[in-house]
Amino acid sequence: MQTAEIKQSQPILLTSPFAGPTNFWSLSLIELEERMIAWGQPAYRARQIFQWAYKEMAADFASMANLPKELRARLAEEFSLTTITPARDLISSDRQTYKALLRLHDGDVIESVLMLYEDRATVCVSSQVGCAVGCPFCATGQMGLVRNLTAGEIVEQVVYFNRYLRTWQQQPDERLRVPANVGGVNNIVFMGMGEPLANYKNLWRAIRNLNSPSGMGLGARRLTVSTSGLVPKIEQFTAEPEEVNLAISLHAANDELRSQMVPINKRYPLAQLMAACRAYMDKTHRRLSYEYALIEGVNDAPEQAEELARLLRGQLCHVNLIPLNPVKDTGFERSTRDRIRRFQDGLTYYNIPNTVRSEKGADIQAACGQLKAEQQGLTEKVEGAVAGDEQVGELL
Repeated sequence: MQTAEIKQSQPILLTSPFAGPTNFWSLSLIELEERMIAWGQPAYRARQIFQWAYKEMAADFASMANLPKELRARLAEEFSLTTITPARDLISSDRQTYKALLRLHDGDVIESVLMLYEDRATVCVSSQVGCAVGCPFCATGQMGLVRNLTAGEIVEQVVYFNRYLRTWQQQPDERLRVPANVGGVNNIVFMGMGEPLANYKNLWRAIRNLNSPSGMGLGARRLTVSTSGLVPKIEQFTAEPEEVNLAISLHAANDELRSQMVPINKRYPLAQLMAACRAYMDKTHRRLSYEYALIEGVNDAPEQAEELARLLRGQLCHVNLIPLNPVKDTGFERSTRDRIRRFQDGLTYYNIPNTVRSEKGADIQAACGQLKAEQQGLTEKVEGAVAGDEQVGELL
């Protein structure tokens, strides 16, 4: 079973390991301003370019009409606005979930999911190609880790769906039902492939471009980062000035079971994790979310609900109960409705705020890594991936 721990910080990745123009979406506004000045252009050109890219969703520099022609040509030589392309897409039968398998410029693929609600459009974003944490019920966990995504590759997943929604307004795709008041992506969860906090610098560079008024302009409270429990990075996250939401993939309330379900628990057991979570709540005064995948006969008994309630008692928190999207050949199955109800009733009895997450895209394998796993076969490891207990310590 794969595990992972903090060892050392990886350098920030502005470009992925391929030859070609720099991914534009990795740039901060200040960096682009500096580039404009170095090119003999006024600094305000950077804001014009960001306006075209983030607000107008321009797919190329040639369409940026208020820029000098020679500047547009140079931008096209130096940067790329489109580095990911759809390899496959699936849309759910209720026409509210769109899952895309996206091919990166180096040929590998990641998954992103657009989920539509009456009041918002949420994109579930990947942060790595594969994952080294190795949760046995997760399709991505069976793949191993290939590499971190660049900041630009993280941002561009959101851009991909934002462009799609813009196009939908002019040319509706009948496969999808987009609510009338949803004009674009307005909510992001970093819950796709990979452990976001294991790609910390690139994650935060992406967050800041998505949050910046000059960038996508999404409020920090519209962004949620999920982690399996990298305690030192949770502590670092707590100190960040932006009020981004934090979610913990918990899935068990005792160390023995959690170490089986979330192997990082062997390195950072529940006592350390809960201490970091309480410190987060004490410092930020923000509610913490706990994700708990309900798995038949594994972690869904009424006494386990009581155990979870004791663990979380007194915390400013909310528990998202998630009926498992089963992954082929793992042996794990979704809890029955009756067991879900009894587990939820147990939390409610002990005054632990909770909801059962509405299922999105179960019929199109919308859980993390399922579509890619089907594409390559779960038993086949990604070439060059990090896998196995011997790789402890190689995440960061």
